[in-house]
Amino acid sequence: MKLTCAIIDDEPLAVELMESYVRKTPFLDLRDSFGSAMLAFEQLREHPVDLLFCDIQMPALNGMELARMLPATTRVVFTTAFSRYAVEGFRVNAIDYLLKPISYEDFLAAARKALSWFEMKARAEYPAAPERSVPGPRTGSPRPVEPQSLFVRCESRLLQVDLDDICYIEGLKDYVKIHVSGQQHPIVTLMTLKALEEQLPSERFIRVHRSYIVQPQKIDSIERNRIVFGKEYIPISENYRQSFFDFLAAHSLIF
Repeated sequence: MKLTCAIIDDEPLAVELMESYVRKTPFLDLRDSFGSAMLAFEQLREHPVDLLFCDIQMPALNGMELARMLPATTRVVFTTAFSRYAVEGFRVNAIDYLLKPISYEDFLAAARKALSWFEMKARAEYPAAPERSVPGPRTGSPRPVEPQSLFVRCESRLLQVDLDDICYIEGLKDYVKIHVSGQQHPIVTLMTLKALEEQLPSERFIRVHRSYIVQPQKIDSIERNRIVFGKEYIPISENYRQSFFDFLAAHSLIF
């Protein structure tokens, strides 16, 4: 996948630096550069790009204001010398926030994060072809190949996670936290919970809340509409309660 992008900064040297970074990044296609948000506004509304590298503090129209006026399909990486804008940047759904002076390493990490987001979005909109089948041992009839692991992008790496090790998955807007048994900290990756749910085997994982998917075989206990994994408690929402207990009844012995 290749992402179209644009750059906005009222400092010419900053624009030149960002342009050089884009040229070094094979999956980015620079469409235009602008010296102000006002100059960029009409162009980007009529000809949107996938990714915008945008300074925040600019005269007439600042980067935050511009971001709220752009098409929802354009994602933004803010570039600024002022760290106080970080929280506000994420409120307008920014992909990342880079503090000047910006190294190529930081730029590339932000660009890869954007690439991951667009790849996940594409997979959610255009699901993969049906799983391959292999002949059964006796009749020769095909049976589906069930995945045993998944690969998730974490920073600049692809991590392989065994499905057997996943306890539960927590959704946080455009990110998910995969909680794995035996690991103190979850794996965080750029992906929506809905997109991940569509890829997981439905015979092993089930949604129990708008923000949680669990693997029932890893559950320690269930109490007061909460699922217990060690010291963690996962709520079971009313909307998913019946389907969850139907799943347990179909896959477990309950006395």
